[in-house]
Amino acid sequence: MPAANPSRGRRSDAIRNQQQILDAAAVVFVESGVQAPVRLVADRAGVGVGTLYRHFPTRADLVVAVYRHQVDAAAQAGPALLRESPSPADALHSWVDIFVDFLVTKHGLADALHDDADGFAILHRYFIDRLVPVCADLLQAAAAGRATVTAYAFLRGIGNLCVGGATPDYRPVQLAHALVEGVLLAAAPTRSR
Repeated sequence: MPAANPSRGRRSDAIRNQQQILDAAAVVFVESGVQAPVRLVADRAGVGVGTLYRHFPTRADLVVAVYRHQVDAAAQAGPALLRESPSPADALHSWVDIFVDFLVTKHGLADALHDDADGFAILHRYFIDRLVPVCADLLQAAAAGRATVTAYAFLRGIGNLCVGGATPDYRPVQLAHALVEGVLLAAAPTRSR
């Protein structure tokens, strides 16, 4: 009988730990900002600080990994929502919720990267390359191919709505959904009288 491969168990533990750290960091960054103590992230993930640093040696490494993780999750969610939602408009609204959550987490990213303009530019290109096509598919499906704005303009519009952050008197997600409704209304065929 062949012996079990102990390195396989360590690899799966490492992958699980990394996933837990990324999920925990996203929550902590929303609650406390990207400058939150890494101990908060480690505690929420259920790992030691040493484990966190083995996966992400610097705060910037962690912030960039969370950013990429959330971009990937939003990109993967789009097609799934189109398949599983009652309508393309419902899929777009659900995806906008994910996108707004991502934007809230993203605040402070530039500060975390300090003067790494090249690194920030690479992340921005990653964002554009991954999310614009997904948004375009959702937008065109929800607008029955008659969307009057580009996916890039739509994402920028939502991004601008999120700049103020969430406060009791300002909830960007509500405005983002109003923008969705406006885009869909503008795309609706006009009825002849």
